[in-house]
Amino acid sequence: MNGKRLFAFLGIVVIMFGVIAWTSPSLVNGIRLGLDLKGGFEVLYEAEPLAAGDKVTPTLLKDTAKSLEARADKLGISEPEITTEGTNRIRVKLAGVTNEDEVRNIIKKPVNLTFRAPDGTVELQGDDFVQNAATVEYDSLNNPVVSIKLKDAKKFEDVTTRLTGKTLAIYLDDEMLSNPNVNQPISGGSAQISGNFTLDEANDLKDTINLGALPLKLTEKYTQSVGAKLGQQSLEDTVRAGVIGSAIILVFLIILFRIPGVVAGITVITFTWMLVLVFEMLNVTLTLPGIAAFVLGIGMAVDANIIMYERIKEEIRSGKSLLSSLKAGSKNSFRTIMDANITNMISCGVLYYIGNGAIRGFALTMILSILVSIVTNIFFSRLLIHLLIRSNLFTKPSYFGVKEADIREL
Repeated sequence: MNGKRLFAFLGIVVIMFGVIAWTSPSLVNGIRLGLDLKGGFEVLYEAEPLAAGDKVTPTLLKDTAKSLEARADKLGISEPEITTEGTNRIRVKLAGVTNEDEVRNIIKKPVNLTFRAPDGTVELQGDDFVQNAATVEYDSLNNPVVSIKLKDAKKFEDVTTRLTGKTLAIYLDDEMLSNPNVNQPISGGSAQISGNFTLDEANDLKDTINLGALPLKLTEKYTQSVGAKLGQQSLEDTVRAGVIGSAIILVFLIILFRIPGVVAGITVITFTWMLVLVFEMLNVTLTLPGIAAFVLGIGMAVDANIIMYERIKEEIRSGKSLLSSLKAGSKNSFRTIMDANITNMISCGVLYYIGNGAIRGFALTMILSILVSIVTNIFFSRLLIHLLIRSNLFTKPSYFGVKEADIREL
């Protein structure tokens, strides 16, 4: 029976470390890096209404941010980070971009999408369409067509009534993209654009209509560029510091707690792997503040182990058996650890709610660290120590950092 528990302990550790070694390379390579680690640029725009007397509303600000994101996606920029701030600002973060000037010009360019009558009169503009409502569908002959939706159904019906039997050309700036016929008045605010398109042509037209014109005028207020080499150097330096610091902590734990210190090392390594796994599953973008929170989370995970092991040592010093000390120490330390974790989560939640950008990244990383720490450094750690104590192979108090002379008689 004793050997089975030791075998279970070794089996769990071997399997866990095998999974960690097998999956870690792909997990690390799959983590999204922010522009401060990957290189790229950041721009803060101030938004103004296109027409005098209009106002910048939250809806217009969000629509403009969506248009910017659509433009970044169309340029092939992977995972752009575009957020609104305050009442009239938009922050754009584009990682991995090298042709900064070209991208910046295209991103904020006031694209003029218009639908024109045969005489050149502008009947509809890009902002007349529902945001991202254009889709590619297929007609009865299985030919691709572009389905569109307009904000004002009555306006669209009036336009198509006047132009029945004529064309309604689609222009991007002064370039005609398509010249479909209006066969009949169209009510309901939706229609299909056909024109013997290939699937690629239909998708291009759909993307252009969705891109539309920016609902607001944008002015650059702040820019920051980070070279790829500088970002990579920052990443390497930060990771190196984290590894060195973690190694020193683990050596300290083994010296101070002996067997529990070894268990702490196992659980901290498991914690680090699980946190990276959570980042990958949630598609979290990792920045320098996020790495700082990651390393801080490792320190907090170690704190949870120290609190529990110190309580166990106190119970051993009081003269209780190892198993009784484990049960009492785990129970007495659990509330302290959870109180500290809940308090930290509340403060991080407030930071995430009122903060933006790097502050939110730091807060989110801390919250995830605390949740993973509860699983690995409380429950998993307790399981491993329980298996070692029940194996009856480590029965001396010195294995747990307690001197015989310090044990009091019951």
